Amino acid sequence: MQRVHRLSRRELKTILHYVGDACLLLAVAMLIPLIVALIYYEPQYFIPFILSSIISGIIGIVFVKLFKVEMQMTLKSAMIFSTIIWLIACALGALPYYFSGELSYLNAYFEAMSGFTTTGFSMFTNLDTVSYTIHFYRAFTQWVGGLGIIFLLLALLRSTGVDVLRLYLAEGREERLRPSIKHSTKIIVYIYLFFTAIAIILFYITGMPLFDSVFYAFTALSTGGFGLHNTSLLFYNSVWIEIAAMIIMIIGATNFALHYTVLRGNWREYFKDIETKVAYSLIILSTLLVTLVLFNNQVYGNDILLNFRYALFQMVSAITTTGLQTAFYPDLLAKWIGLGTFLITILMIIGAGSLSTGGGIKWLRLGVLLKGVSWQVRSFILPGKAVMAKKIHHVSELKITDDVLRITGAFVFTYLVIYIISVVIVLIYYPDISRVIFEVASALSNVGLSSGIMTPSAPDLVKIVFIIDFWMGRLEIWPVLLLLTIIINNVIGRR
Repeated sequence: MQRVHRLSRRELKTILHYVGDACLLLAVAMLIPLIVALIYYEPQYFIPFILSSIISGIIGIVFVKLFKVEMQMTLKSAMIFSTIIWLIACALGALPYYFSGELSYLNAYFEAMSGFTTTGFSMFTNLDTVSYTIHFYRAFTQWVGGLGIIFLLLALLRSTGVDVLRLYLAEGREERLRPSIKHSTKIIVYIYLFFTAIAIILFYITGMPLFDSVFYAFTALSTGGFGLHNTSLLFYNSVWIEIAAMIIMIIGATNFALHYTVLRGNWREYFKDIETKVAYSLIILSTLLVTLVLFNNQVYGNDILLNFRYALFQMVSAITTTGLQTAFYPDLLAKWIGLGTFLITILMIIGAGSLSTGGGIKWLRLGVLLKGVSWQVRSFILPGKAVMAKKIHHVSELKITDDVLRITGAFVFTYLVIYIISVVIVLIYYPDISRVIFEVASALSNVGLSSGIMTPSAPDLVKIVFIIDFWMGRLEIWPVLLLLTIIINNVIGRR
């Protein structure tokens, strides 16, 4: 039993070899923003990005050469790898911010973690004065994070077979588009690139400059939510840009297996899927309620369509875990009259679709739990020997076992426990419970909607709590808990 809770040397060497592969991939990615630095003549960023790339590349080469793959990955070692690679990638991804003098290292690490986990909180005090190169890098980290560092690695990985399968599962992705995992990852990358191009075109034809179109295509499709300006999308004050953004956010938050099915011509599956039904039911209901609240209190005047516009955008941004904003603190908390911010908080916790770029508990888990409640109630009515068919439609007909219900319930319970612990810690520094509940939900679900708590002047411990929430939310908790279990068992075993 102790061996299960520990890593062997062979497992550790295999993990570190793949860490090296990921560092090499990151080293190449860090050179891409130099194209923007050349176009917009910002030579001050050449050295920071080249130096960061060199450091990442050296670490990658050392790890690849020093540690060889000595065994096939187990699911345990793949989950450990998926856990630590995000910490390492963000440590290296923070270097351009730090070397350029833009941010302190802790703030740079926060920015990198917020970017790669597609969360959207930022440590920049004035986004309107940030350079093109840094803005592009911020958006690019979210675009990469939307797919996942491991996922991109899988698409380029030389290995096939068990290692690829284990890494795929460790990323929290259980659904396959094709029988081959390698083929599935490449298809998802192609779909992602296709939707990125569509997003750029949509933003451009609705009135955005080209650079802005690329930036928001990256951050909206990845459901990341970084903004170019302090006022996010409100800067443009365009209903057409907001409509384009909502379309792209929903695309990013939708299951890629469902996208694949629709793109192959079976568009009816989109409306039959349990995730689609959950998502649109929540969007419609919450938008109508918030519109009535806003209109009744004349928050945006006596124009019901204007109140509807603000309500719809924030509900879509919340449930897709994107975090783009047209309503801000303090108006968001003061004028949305409790119910509005409460519904946003609930939608952020529920989150986006499975196998998507979004975070949160996920539409699928909510749908399964709601079905589970229905089945349980019906079981009280049916005769004792009656057999109940427990199925849902998710891309195809799926049978839901008691084990699936148990694991789903355990995940939701664990998620809420971590949420409560985070809220308690942040309340030590910020006594405004409504703001804290809102902000922590936004952090743990990788959303980025802000009530004004998380700023560069926030206490370091609060920043660290948020960084951990970003990390755990992106990894969907289990890999992090596994790593902690192994660390604790190793510490106890040495005593």
